[in-house]
Amino acid sequence: MLRIKGARVLCPDSGLDQVMDILLEEGKVAAMGNGLPEQEGETVIDARGLCVAPGLIDVHVHFRDPGQTHKETIQTGAEAAKKGGFTTVITMANTKPPVDNVETLQYVREEGKKTGIHVLPAACITKGMAGKELTDLEALCQAGAAGFTDDGIPLLDSGLCRKAMEWGRKLHKPLSFHEEDPAFIGENGINRGKASERLGIFGSPAVAEDSLVARDCMLALDTGAKVNIQHISSKNAVAMVRLAKSLGAHVTAEVTPHHFTLTEEAVAQHGAMAKMNPPLRTEEDRQALIEGLKDGTIDMIATDHAPHSQEEKGTEPLWKAPSGIIGLETALALGITELVEKGHLTLVQLMEKMSLAPARLYDLDAGYLAAGGPADLVLFDPCESWEVTEEELRSRSKNTPFLGRCLTGRVKYTICQGKVVYAHQD
Repeated sequence: MLRIKGARVLCPDSGLDQVMDILLEEGKVAAMGNGLPEQEGETVIDARGLCVAPGLIDVHVHFRDPGQTHKETIQTGAEAAKKGGFTTVITMANTKPPVDNVETLQYVREEGKKTGIHVLPAACITKGMAGKELTDLEALCQAGAAGFTDDGIPLLDSGLCRKAMEWGRKLHKPLSFHEEDPAFIGENGINRGKASERLGIFGSPAVAEDSLVARDCMLALDTGAKVNIQHISSKNAVAMVRLAKSLGAHVTAEVTPHHFTLTEEAVAQHGAMAKMNPPLRTEEDRQALIEGLKDGTIDMIATDHAPHSQEEKGTEPLWKAPSGIIGLETALALGITELVEKGHLTLVQLMEKMSLAPARLYDLDAGYLAAGGPADLVLFDPCESWEVTEEELRSRSKNTPFLGRCLTGRVKYTICQGKVVYAHQD
């Protein structure tokens, strides 16, 4: 039995924010409260001064395995997740080969079981992510697909998109969409605006995102499917999700820490390390993302953890370098630094965005703390500052614009199924 003693317990499902003990036994929360009697042979974690919350859940990670293990593996990605306080991750399907068949799906599932956390693979919507023909969604669902996505590539065929949503509704699985229409994009990864003008390129305007978000919100309303808008970045896209929700569509939206923290100006400072799809946009867009988090339009914070090697990020011209940054190890601290310390969200509300809402999207028994519930927890110091360095990062890749940044909020322990899978060494 493991006792977490004297922690500030944050329960996003109930709104509880109270100091108490938690007892864990056989992978479950055995009891919560003050004055719990000592148990023979129990192990104690002195958590005074720490917060304890449900283990974080990331609905959007790229572990590059199979096919690009020089960037990340399922094992190294899981180590980064543990250090970031995540006990569950949903892996994207754009591996090489893609997760468009049962064999590859089972490979990811089996490798995930070796990590000590819950690694749940999403499967492709279309075969080969080519946008032409649906995968066998039913067979993939039966084989354990958490949901479906062609993340990295937009689904441009509206009729096929509608059919996919009809299958998602039938199978009771969410579909997550990457919303960028290439018809409006010159060079992707850089916002069309000040950054692109400085570089002398066309870039990626917000309308490329807005047009597909509008379509998929209305298709979600029409089909009744559970649809998730990935890595939302523009103010108009936020407004459309807000409208779709008001009309009764089962639409959710996720935002990354880099999109609510940085703007297109970061490209001038960090170059390819600030290049991602969709791109960092304007301060007005960033503020709209924060408002969307505050009013519930944006349900979740997801990292879009996207590892790339130094050679890939550092040798190509900016507009040719691959898009994406890592984010598992900095997500919680960026949430505390940018949202909690600045008064936008409370810690309990932040935990809702990072654990409870993601669990609800995928119908997981997770995201809450209660006697009899799962013993998946994160313990963190909400006040401790630390500097992001390459030595701090467990990801195989180090591509982040936050290197050298001082953040507040450090994960001290990650516990999954009652076992300590990460403990910070001072």
